[in-house]
Amino acid sequence: MLNFSFVLTLFVLFFVSENALAVDKVFPGNSKYVEIISDDDTICKSMVQAQGYACEEHKVTTKDGYILSVQRIPVGRSGKTGNKPPVLLQHGIFVDAAPWLLNSPEESLGFILADNGFDVWLANTRGTKYSSGHTSLTPNDSAYWEWSWDELVHYDLSALVQYVNSETGQKLHYVGHSLGTLIALASFSQQDKLINLFRSAALLSPIAYLNQIQSQLTKDAAQLHIAEELYSLGYYEFPPAWDILGKILETICNEPDVNCSDIMTALTGPNCCVNTSKAGVLLKHEPQPTATKNIIHLSQMIRTGTIAMYDYGSEEENKRHYGDSKPPVYDMRNIPKELPLFLGYGGRDMLADVDDVKALLNDLKDHDKGELFRVYIEEYAHADFVLGVNASQVVYDPMISFFNLH
Repeated sequence: MLNFSFVLTLFVLFFVSENALAVDKVFPGNSKYVEIISDDDTICKSMVQAQGYACEEHKVTTKDGYILSVQRIPVGRSGKTGNKPPVLLQHGIFVDAAPWLLNSPEESLGFILADNGFDVWLANTRGTKYSSGHTSLTPNDSAYWEWSWDELVHYDLSALVQYVNSETGQKLHYVGHSLGTLIALASFSQQDKLINLFRSAALLSPIAYLNQIQSQLTKDAAQLHIAEELYSLGYYEFPPAWDILGKILETICNEPDVNCSDIMTALTGPNCCVNTSKAGVLLKHEPQPTATKNIIHLSQMIRTGTIAMYDYGSEEENKRHYGDSKPPVYDMRNIPKELPLFLGYGGRDMLADVDDVKALLNDLKDHDKGELFRVYIEEYAHADFVLGVNASQVVYDPMISFFNLH
């Protein structure tokens, strides 16, 4: 499983060194962003149309200038027009939309939803390969990477939901995995006008509270302030260069108490049901970059146990951005009690830890009866919810039934 787990080894960049002075030796300079995308090199052509499905490429521009790539699968493989509402799929960190399509059509959520009559929309977060555009910046500009998941809440999610609603004229279902759940939960907690465009939301491996996270690698990275050190040295894209992953792996594997026989397990938990034969295909699409500031924000959550906006590190800076010495909190108790929510979580997930999910569920304890549906799978870890070969039966079937009710 080591080859497959390589797709997530960029997490180990957290562990460049316990000494900030060593970072410059590992990252001798920022990598130049050179990405040439041919007409055939698109998710539609390489992953969707290749399986016999219709596919449309869309572009969505956020209010802060990021140009997001979105794929639409309007009908199932039969070609018959679906009669069900749109569903927006939002991936997690370090990936793009590809994992929703990686398994066979009978096992991949993107295809399963289309074959069940839904109008499927696949999001790609800013900074990823197909969403690297901007109205005035390029990924070589440090300002391009000045964002955390706060901006994904306030700009990306807002732009995507409004676009899908405008194109279809319908309210939509939402499916998020990992970081894709956090941005939805944060948005829902603010109860702005956007929430009126959702029919329901399915949250797989929900990320809200992170202070009980079981991944020792991720916890240590947060405690060592590795992302903050990188940012202070001028590395705003995370990771700064892809060609040093091998060196980083070697560094990590020499650390005491780190078992590198399976990095993926060390990071996400022991996934029971991932098809490792898909590793070669996945490596054509992942891993994807994110902003170092985004990693800092997640690290703050691990250290503090709160769900709050980005902490700028001083009362003065926080006051300048928020008008208060402390960052505003996203209060999960503010999520509308009538909003239909489907939560899928696993007993072996080391990122969306069961106890952290229980803390979220406690915040939702007053949710309207029948509007909060839970699927707990003891043997599932983090990646199983998207890449598990049996997820269609144990997760997606009940999810689709949930959608059909709403």
